[in-house]
This record gives sequence, structure tokens and C-alpha cells, in this order.
Amino acid sequence: MLTKRIIPCLDIRDGRVVKGKRFEGIRDVEDPVTMAAFYNISGADELVFYDITASAEGRKLFTEMVSDVAKEVFIPLTVGGGINEVSDFERVLTHGADKVSVNSGALLNPSLIDEAAHRYGDQCVVLSIDCKRVGNEFHVFSKGGREDTGRTLFEWASEGTGRGAGEIVLNSMDTDGVRQGFDLIMLDQLSSLKVPIIASGGAGGIEDFSVLFKQLPWVSAGLAASIFHYKEVSILDLKHYLRSQNIPVRY
Repeated sequence: MLTKRIIPCLDIRDGRVVKGKRFEGIRDVEDPVTMAAFYNISGADELVFYDITASAEGRKLFTEMVSDVAKEVFIPLTVGGGINEVSDFERVLTHGADKVSVNSGALLNPSLIDEAAHRYGDQCVVLSIDCKRVGNEFHVFSKGGREDTGRTLFEWASEGTGRGAGEIVLNSMDTDGVRQGFDLIMLDQLSSLKVPIIASGGAGGIEDFSVLFKQLPWVSAGLAASIFHYKEVSILDLKHYLRSQNIPVRY
């Protein structure tokens, strides 16, 4: 089993870290720079920064805040929100991001993935997918979970990786903020893909990470927000527990 990564996520709205449930009921949590500094010394393997309203509001991501966050972290930083053109990659990378996450912009213009991967390398392009059950299918949503694209999860994930996305973050809208475990059934749709998969949505405790990595050993990382933001789970305690379960983690 490959070494697993533990990744906290900062969802940013109006300059603040926020958290909701199933993409609704958004609540204020903390200043992003303060929280980034906390995670930098807390054992996080990477940090994800999402400007969650940039696409829905049709604006560019706030790169000044990215710069402030990047100054506080010495772990890989992935940044997303309002990434619609290759020039947006350049802006974000020059402000301190290590990887760039694309979602709505890539759904609107899939060739964005090809262009960015060609210019910056596959490892720089992260395809973030917001997904929800619609009938008997898993549908991909855009604009922060506001619009059903009608595209199915495996179809879009396969196309995205074929175009050059080097990693996928699968955000389950059904389990987001519910804290009853990761969406293993949804994640299993991606088992045949040959890129790292990051599971997002549903973590409620330490045991949920153990279940994730034992049942789906091909999953590369677990991403969470609430349990880390509210200090209900320490990342170092989580890693000690995972190691006791014979799940390899980084220290």
C-alpha cells in the first residue's frame, strides 16, 4: 500500500474560511492565513484552497489571499476557484500555488486541461469534481454544485485524465458535511483510473480514514475540513492511528 496523504481544505468565501453541509448552510470558521499557518505545523501533507464562489460569481480568484496563505505554508498548496483560462494558471502559480484545481472552467472548456497540462505538466493540473446522485447515476455538477451538467462521473473523470489531469479530487455532494464516512460507493467508480484519487466529503472521525484506505486501498489521500478546523481530530493523532492500523502515512 502506497503512503497515504492527509489533506485539510480551506473553502474561502468573502475572505474567510467557511464550512457547510451538502454545499449549503455555510458558516464562518476562521481567517485563512491563520488557519494555513496552523496546518503547516500540524502534520498536514498538503493544503487545498478553494475560492468557492469565484465561478458562480463569474470573477477571478483572489490571488492576493493566495499569496498571503502561501507565505505561511511549506507543504504543497493546491488552489482552485474561477480557473477558466491558461492565464489563470499563470496568475495562481506566480502567487505561490504548487498545483491548480480546475472544475467549472474545465467543464465549460475541456481543452483547458490539455493546454495547462502541456504548458505546466500533468502534475500541476488537478481535476476537482463535484458529484451527486441523480436517480441511478452519479452526475457532475458545476458552479459550486449549483448546476447539474448531465455528465456522469466516470465519463468526465476519464475524459479529464485523458486530456492530462494528473490528479482527481472527488467531492461527494451527498456526504459533504454529513460526517458519516467517505462516499465509498461513489469513489469506487474511479477505481480503474491511473491517476491519484483524493477522497473528499463525509469524514466524521479518525475511523473513517481507516475504512477509506482499507476498503479502497488505491485511494491516495483523504481530504477533510470540519473535523480539522474545529480541532476535533488532530492530524498527528490521525496519522498515529493509521500507522497502528498498518496504513502507511508520512510524518
